[in-house]
Amino acid sequence: MFAYELQKINEAELIRRAEEQRLVREVRAARRQARRAAREAREGRVNTWHDRFTRAA
Repeated sequence: MFAYELQKINEAELIRRAEEQRLVREVRAARRQARRAAREAREGRVNTWHDRFTRAA
């Protein structure tokens, strides 16, 4: 019974860590997206030659 309880505690800790890491990833992605949106709103989107030409085979 004691080993089972330790395993459940360990499982709960791993789930908590995974949720925390997921939240950190989401926050980073949201910040990155906000920076990009602000930069594009400030400067405007610039078309580059990358958008105009396709790669050769």
